[in-house]
Amino acid sequence: MNLMQVDWRKPYMKTEQNQNEKIVKKGGANLQKGVETVGGFLYLTNQRLIFEAHAINIQGGNTLIDLSDVASTEKCWTKFLNVIPIMPNSLAVYTKSGEEYRFVLFGRGAWQLKINESLQ
Repeated sequence: MNLMQVDWRKPYMKTEQNQNEKIVKKGGANLQKGVETVGGFLYLTNQRLIFEAHAINIQGGNTLIDLSDVASTEKCWTKFLNVIPIMPNSLAVYTKSGEEYRFVLFGRGAWQLKINESLQ
């Protein structure tokens, strides 16, 4: 990566891309992890959903979900302390193994549409 050509105002994916993997959509997001909502960036590629946490979170790291593992998506509520519903601005991604990932996003309908299109 040429550091002189990076636009530092925009997020760039730090996760190494697979062969023939292309970014379809990206944006700021939070991932509900237990009682903590972890801030970061969400990337939809033609192969995976990739969430990269900001460095300042207690729970950091990346969350990688292969699109072939996604069973469905559903609009849902953001929950305070993962219990009390406060706002209908989240998107749940369910895997075939039964895991649930809740992302708080701006434009969750557009995200849901793009993810569902990528599953077909």
